[in-house]
Amino acid sequence: MFLIVGLGNPGEEYAHTRHNLGFMLLDKLAADAAVSVRRSECRSLVGSGLLENERVKLARPQTFMNLSGEAVS
Repeated sequence: MFLIVGLGNPGEEYAHTRHNLGFMLLDKLAADAAVSVRRSECRSLVGSGLLENERVKLARPQTFMNLSGEAVS
């Protein structure tokens, strides 16, 4: 299993900015793999599924980018 973490900043003010490129990429991967990233776990929203026949867990930290280590560790 692979863990793919999309980094970004929470909040609408960052929604479509370069600061959230990681969130945008993760959303694209989730859509392509039909994975719902909505379950709350370890200060992140997560979802699991298959991406190109590999098991993956997708994580979207709900901390600011500078504090992402708290959500990933």
